[in-house]
Amino acid sequence: MFHLPFAAGEVIERPASVVKELVENALDAGATRVTVEIQAGGRSLVRVTDDGFGMSRDDALLSLERHATSKIQRAEDLSAIATMGFRGEALPSIASVSRFTLTTRERESKAPEAVQLVINGGKILEVKAAGAPPGTSVEVRQLFFNLPARRKFLRSEETETAHIQHYLTLAALAYPPVAFAFLRDARTIWQLPPVKSENNPAGRLAALRERLRTMPGAEPDLLAVDFSAALPSPDEGETEYEDAGVLPIPSAAGDPSSVIQIWGFIGAPGVSRSTRDDQHLFVNRRPVENRALNFALLEGYHTALMKGRYPVCCLFLEINPALVDVNIHPAKREVKFHDERA
Repeated sequence: MFHLPFAAGEVIERPASVVKELVENALDAGATRVTVEIQAGGRSLVRVTDDGFGMSRDDALLSLERHATSKIQRAEDLSAIATMGFRGEALPSIASVSRFTLTTRERESKAPEAVQLVINGGKILEVKAAGAPPGTSVEVRQLFFNLPARRKFLRSEETETAHIQHYLTLAALAYPPVAFAFLRDARTIWQLPPVKSENNPAGRLAALRERLRTMPGAEPDLLAVDFSAALPSPDEGETEYEDAGVLPIPSAAGDPSSVIQIWGFIGAPGVSRSTRDDQHLFVNRRPVENRALNFALLEGYHTALMKGRYPVCCLFLEINPALVDVNIHPAKREVKFHDERA
């Protein structure tokens, strides 16, 4: 575990924040199956279970120390982040405002049992052995029980559930090979099987299309998009476009990572919405908000859409992590490109 020398101000705002942080941890841990269970819109219970790498007893304890993370090894790694999480703030932040139980067992360990940590409002009450399969299960009960003012500002169960389901939709779209299950008040809302994805442009589009097809409320009239472009070096005037699946084109500085790839699905011109709610944009599989990307998407439709209408899309931009900053907001939703003009 690496200890970051600064704080990012991580704030758990609502049950959906808890779900997001725990699911990101599961995906970073190589999970192939993620199950999310909630009760009372996440107020009473959020439980996220995965079959990822799991943690040793020592790492489980360290994960509850603020700014301790296994996802980067040095501060310089923050300039090229490839994981969903990286600050080491999520688990201690969640544990400090809930009745929290972490059960984990390393996938490759020969230990016959898992380790379980029981925490109440940030205070460790018990560390014990427990029976559990490899992977990690985090149970968060009575969120904000010790912060009544924060709990008071939670919205209705329906609203909080909608926020949770929105995030899970994004996670499921970004990771078709991962099986997702969502249960609300002991009732299965949806269950998505894993989608086999070949490591080539046609394969990833096919996997995304299949995942979209199985999602509730999927949009049927979508057009495939897949192209690559080499970012220009400072002394180049034009961007060089290549066929989909192109190998990285070395830049003038010899960097083989100057290619960006954009792929996914966009709505036909007749498919539009009155809001941007159905615009799903991802940078290196991270769901993001970026005004420049939204503007570029709208400009691409030009006059094909009526004023006040917005396109539907599920688009992925893959770029060298060193060229994008995801460390500008605690929620990691906003990103900034080092050269947005390119």
